[in-house]
Amino acid sequence: MPVLNFGSRMRVVCVALLALVSILAGAATAVADTSWAMLDADRGVFLGDEGGSRVRPPASLAKMMTLYITFEALRDGRLHWGDRIVVSRNASVKIPTKLWVKPGDTISVREAVDGMIVVSANDAATAIGEHMAGSEAAFGRLMTQRAKRLGMRSTVFSNPSGLTDGRRQTTTARDMALLGLALKRDFPKEYRLFAQPSFVFRGKLRRGHNNLMYRYDGVDGIKTGFTNAAGYNLVSSLTSNGRRFVGVVLGGKTARKRDDLMATLLTRFSQPDAGQPQARQPQIAARIPLPSPRPEMELSDDSLIEQGDGGAPVWQIQIGALPSQAAARTLLDRAAGLVGSVDVGAAARIEQTASGGKTLYRARFSGFADKAGAAQACAVLKQGRFDCFALGTP
Repeated sequence: MPVLNFGSRMRVVCVALLALVSILAGAATAVADTSWAMLDADRGVFLGDEGGSRVRPPASLAKMMTLYITFEALRDGRLHWGDRIVVSRNASVKIPTKLWVKPGDTISVREAVDGMIVVSANDAATAIGEHMAGSEAAFGRLMTQRAKRLGMRSTVFSNPSGLTDGRRQTTTARDMALLGLALKRDFPKEYRLFAQPSFVFRGKLRRGHNNLMYRYDGVDGIKTGFTNAAGYNLVSSLTSNGRRFVGVVLGGKTARKRDDLMATLLTRFSQPDAGQPQARQPQIAARIPLPSPRPEMELSDDSLIEQGDGGAPVWQIQIGALPSQAAARTLLDRAAGLVGSVDVGAAARIEQTASGGKTLYRARFSGFADKAGAAQACAVLKQGRFDCFALGTP
């Protein structure tokens, strides 16, 4: 092995240091692109934030305010769970995700609420906003008024769904934390709906995609969001060791990276004596009954995207198409360990299809952040003698 002289060794060290600086700079840039805030829900103070006051698009987090106003109307008797809401043409043509209701058809208030919470249904949010205020714009003004009343000083809403509306619809991580806490405080009974993993709409099971609820013990909701303009957003509520927290991440590069950052923040700030409170916000916290434990569920998701604006790159893999649902489940169970070694967040799912007059059940894993992740999972599975191919958009 050749022996390097002092000059050569110094050059190697300098190159290594430059590489390290480049990596750290890249990491800092990636972090700077994402805003977050962590709120102590019992004391009403922020424990920490990074870019927490940076103005950003809310995406489907706007539906949290739509739901807040809906819960107000239910409490005051202006709405009832069984009331029928007419779905206008404007509501019906909203991009997915949605309930796919035809114009002129009706949905109940309960269906609209479940649709907004579980699958972030844009048609349901639009329909209930139009029903309550006459138009999306009028409801957006009502949403903004409620936001100011809750201390959300930097938030402006322009529609009930959160779909991108130029630069007119904006919020911050700190403001969204205040809204998450207000939902828990003012509507403790209705807040429990945010822990729903799924609901049945017109005979079809619709599954949600708030995957952190199933990965992190103590998280009971509340809302995910995505648009191309906003990136991946998340508000999470955690109860740990008798303490309550509300965390917000805005602008994540992928759903998984957003979820991982939230998990890191929740772990960091939920430790005893972790974090020093920052400048005090309006004292909006109050002790309330804790939400009931979330139900156990299978880790699967049939909506794959959280919201539209052109959709997000979403990748899944298929390992077989079997003649029975039981056979597909058995195959998924056999492959789960190998897939989990690549991505623990990948969700098993079974998709029914028809081919040549026969019913088949596709065995798939979804939720990969990119094409490379799906391809890596297939490579591992093929080494284990499974068939596999990746599906998605580049």
